[in-house]
Amino acid sequence: MAQINVAILGAGRIAQSMAKTLVAMAADERYRDLVAPYAVAARDGERAAEFAAKYGFPVSHGSYEELAADPNVNLVYIATPHNFHAEQAVLCMRAGKGVLVEKAFGANAAQSQEMLDVSAQTGMLCTEAIWTRYMPSRAMIDDIIASGAIGEVQAIEANLCYPTTAKARITDPALAGGALLDVGVYPINFIDMIMHNAPIARIESSMQPFETGVDAHDSMTFYYENGVMATAQSSILCHSDRMGAVWGTKGYLTCQNINNVESIDVFDGTHTVTAHYDVPAQLTGYEYEVAAAAQAVLDGSTECAEMPHADTMRIMKLMDSLRADWELTYPFEA
Repeated sequence: MAQINVAILGAGRIAQSMAKTLVAMAADERYRDLVAPYAVAARDGERAAEFAAKYGFPVSHGSYEELAADPNVNLVYIATPHNFHAEQAVLCMRAGKGVLVEKAFGANAAQSQEMLDVSAQTGMLCTEAIWTRYMPSRAMIDDIIASGAIGEVQAIEANLCYPTTAKARITDPALAGGALLDVGVYPINFIDMIMHNAPIARIESSMQPFETGVDAHDSMTFYYENGVMATAQSSILCHSDRMGAVWGTKGYLTCQNINNVESIDVFDGTHTVTAHYDVPAQLTGYEYEVAAAAQAVLDGSTECAEMPHADTMRIMKLMDSLRADWELTYPFEA
């Protein structure tokens, strides 16, 4: 198996989580022949060098252009704010690198489509790094529902809320801040994975704005053509239980923490727990998306099966429609 040299574009908090993941993967017999932590790039060369030294990366770059020009880089994880993703992903793909783009994939559907168009033109991998799409818990939930343990699915609910207004990026419209793109993507994807591309008949939603103009608390209800009703909430103002639930005609299941499912409980119609599932032990949780992206690069694929381009665009268009209903726009879209 060939080894994929992975670089990180950006040196913020999420980049540090990915660095820890890559180092752990390089030391794990399941992944060490597939993935090598290779380089990091930041707009400040000193910061990049300090990052590389901290995590043991052999190479650092003081600009994103230098990273794109590095012939030894195979896959770039893009770890910058949402509104920069398209520009940076295009830069890397045109330089012959596959990209693993942190969620939200883009600031809007137009930016997202630009990335996918360049992926098609260059033949380079371009996939969204929303980790829940790649985790084992996804197949576990599908298997429980397919077994008939909860009967026919009738309703789904999911929420993810953290008080994060102290972070400048989260509340800045110029950086595509707000609850929807930062945390709302998770309950929406939780629902979408269960519904398997089923068409939505209509949507009802509401939003509480933050003083800067970004969305601070979102409530969304999706009415599917097959009769299923799904509700999602996200917020940057408060804590929530982070639960996901699927309600059926014979019982229901609950997922502890939709952002990184820890366990799944199945209940019958008397609210008795009939099964409990713990998810497999993980390094950090990011290893699944990295392994999938690295393998896709080796296979010469432009997308990962876990998050195909069609799914990414469906979610981005859905979020665009929500923002339009809320009359929410970003300065860079004007």
